[in-house]
Parts: sequence; structure tokens; C-alpha cells
Amino acid sequence: MRPIPGSPTRIKICGLTREVDVDAAVAAGADALGFVLYPRSARAVTAERAGELARRLPPFVTPVLLFVNATDEEVARGLAAVPQALLQFHGDETPGDCDRVGRPYLRAARMAPGFDLLNFASLYPRASGLLLDAHVDGYGGSGKAFDWSLIPANVPSPVVLSGGLNPANVIDGVMHVRPWAVDVSTGVEEAKGIKDAGLMRRFCEAVREADARIADALT
Repeated sequence: MRPIPGSPTRIKICGLTREVDVDAAVAAGADALGFVLYPRSARAVTAERAGELARRLPPFVTPVLLFVNATDEEVARGLAAVPQALLQFHGDETPGDCDRVGRPYLRAARMAPGFDLLNFASLYPRASGLLLDAHVDGYGGSGKAFDWSLIPANVPSPVVLSGGLNPANVIDGVMHVRPWAVDVSTGVEEAKGIKDAGLMRRFCEAVREADARIADALT
């Protein structure tokens, strides 16, 4: 599903672990911030810590809780700490696993040659969007890009482009894919889980530049 022409590309910055980075991401213009509740991740935080960080968010900036093969109890703990959160399932969760929570969610798809994204999308009709990431061993952000030509034009759900994005390539990504949103983590870090305020600002500026170029092309 393509965004409405002229509508801004939404920006999600993921893997926040520090108050200073939350504040800098908001100041840069992020629409959503992701908190990783996957203990094996280098960017993992506890549900309680996610709640502390999410309480810093102003209205209209959405907290997103990222889970990987979490139990129902772990999801419930996350929602108790961040009740306004959008959920993101990034593991092997079935449609039933995602749907029974009864909350809006993003479903991550790991893109690789031969992967049938349209069939995958048909399995998750209740997903608020599909987050497209590179297929690598393990789960979570890899910092690696995938071949954007693998994305079919008629994906029925809003597309969140992820995987290897950074301030230098996100303009090309937005203009080529025309996603509903973009997601970045590694591409705006100085170390794992430690964001760089300048990189976050430049990333958001680059997304707005891409939007401006698309708008110019439509006039």
C-alpha cells in the first residue's frame, strides 16, 4: 500500500536505551520510537525501563515495543509498562500469536530472494503495517540493506522500510520504495544502543528532503 501522494513519510527510530537519546530523537522529528524487549539484543531494555523512557514522549510521538517470540506474559508486561504502545513482532510469531493480543501491531518480514511478500501479507491481514528488513541469521536489526527491487508494487499493507538505512541512503530508499514509513537503528548510532544526535537529525532531514523531491515531481 503506497502512501497518499503528498503525505509525509513517517520516521521510526528504534533501539533507544537512554533519556538523552529519546529527547534528541523527538527533537529531530521522529514520529515513533522503538524499545527492544528482546533480551538477546544489544539494545534490549526491560519493560520497566521502556516505560520510564516512553513517559518522556510528547503527544503524537508513538512508542513501539519490539518483541521476538515473546510469551503472552512478556507482552502483557510490556503493555502494562507502556499501555499506549504499538507492538512490533520480529520473530516467528504466527498470525494467531499476533492477533490474540488484540492490539495494533507491525509484523516484520525478512526479505530475501524468493520470499513471497504478498503471500506473507495475506497471512497477517490485521497487521497495521509490514516492516521489511534484511534476512540475516538471528533476529532484530542487522544494519544491513536488502534489494529494494524485491518489494512488489501492490503490497496490501502499509510498508515500513527498514534494514541498513542511514542519512546517506534514505533519500534513495524513500524515492525508490515510496514507503509509508522508514525505520532506523544502527544507521544513527555511535555504538550499539547509543544514538548520535547529529545522525538522527540528518536522517530526519534526509527523509523530509526525499518527501520534498517527490512532491516536486508530482507538480
